[in-house]
Amino acid sequence: MTLPENPDSGPGREEPKPTPETPAFAGLAEDYAAKAGLHRTHDGRIDVLKSAGGYQGIAESILPGLVFLVAFTATTALTPSLIAALGTAAVFTVVRLVQRRPLTQALAGVVGVGISAWLANTTGKAEDFYLPGFLTNAAYIVAMVISIAVRWPIAGLLFGFIRNEGLDWRKDPVRVRAYRLGTWIIVGVLVLRLLVQVPLYLMGPDGLAALATTRLIMGAPLYILGVWIAWLITRPAATPDGQPSKPSSSS
Repeated sequence: MTLPENPDSGPGREEPKPTPETPAFAGLAEDYAAKAGLHRTHDGRIDVLKSAGGYQGIAESILPGLVFLVAFTATTALTPSLIAALGTAAVFTVVRLVQRRPLTQALAGVVGVGISAWLANTTGKAEDFYLPGFLTNAAYIVAMVISIAVRWPIAGLLFGFIRNEGLDWRKDPVRVRAYRLGTWIIVGVLVLRLLVQVPLYLMGPDGLAALATTRLIMGAPLYILGVWIAWLITRPAATPDGQPSKPSSSS
């Protein structure tokens, strides 16, 4: 699960300015960081709740799965439960239309729930409703591990621009190590999900209730906690005047 896209500008947020020597990949990274939906508060801290799409964004990520669980537990009928989950996701899209807010997150939710519902309906196994989430989770793990290996850790690409470090942090081995550690923390959250949930999935119908419950608990709430810890871990060291230190130009 990744942070939901939210293009609203947070207080104090400044758009990073590319430099002439910035390589093409760095330009793509800058664009991704600017559109990733991360926000900061007026005092320069990350606004984790807003970055997660606010309460509405969290509800959009949690409620379809919760509705599916409640409906299937009450009826043991797969098709009506899948329809209920799809309907819930569709309602959020309508709400965003009424609010005239960007539809990206809501539409992504509808597509995701639709794929999950199609798969579960095709196999006839209720637990397969959660299978696409495992595959997405694994893909993010691979991408983040690769980013660490090539010294472009995702945490640095995102947090660096929020902190107005741009890509200067890559010139400082200490900052690179900090952002690699921050990325590992997020990877750890994603790995923990799989370690807990995949065995429940393999239990079939007997593990469905526990699987659905852990998906809710280990979804947005745990991810937000992981991002917040990664933010704290990667804070630049303060200078004597109390201001964050600037990355050194050493390589």
